[in-house]
Amino acid sequence: MTGPQGTITPIATAPDPIDPGVRIGHTHLRTADIDRIRDFYVGVLGFDVISEARDVPGWGTTGDILFISAGGYHHHLGFNTWKSKGGPPTPDGVAGLHHVALAYPTRKALADAYRRLRAVDWPIRQHTDHGTHEAIYIVDPDGNTLELMWDRPPERWPRDDRGHIDAAFGPDLDLDDLLRELD
Repeated sequence: MTGPQGTITPIATAPDPIDPGVRIGHTHLRTADIDRIRDFYVGVLGFDVISEARDVPGWGTTGDILFISAGGYHHHLGFNTWKSKGGPPTPDGVAGLHHVALAYPTRKALADAYRRLRAVDWPIRQHTDHGTHEAIYIVDPDGNTLELMWDRPPERWPRDDRGHIDAAFGPDLDLDDLLRELD
């Protein structure tokens, strides 16, 4: 299948397929503390603030909101405290969001993200070469897992003999090699 986002042979196709140009536009997350989340996403990862407001009505209550982006998009990530201000992170063992992937345009840009995390001694949960992409997994201040990743070009994706993706869940991504992208 050839679409605007890549070329793969699906293992199963939908009987009535969605438009191949559909993409994930943005993610909106609940946060316990707008200032703490702003410090991380803006101060450490380097996103721009698009909009920020306090005591905004939403979902039957009021709370704080923050919209951030890279490259002038209206927002890649939104955060609010409407039902979560001062609350604990979502515990493991419940259904819900597993992680949000932040797709970096180049391997060098992913290396820069790792450099930023290393500079503030941010813990790395996992670092994996998935074959189709390289990924660094971290947890944000609210307990949300982020996958910082770079896609290899589709022609370099591993495939089986029928053209299906043969993605891997290891080996570890060599972080020292990744940092050499910045030299």
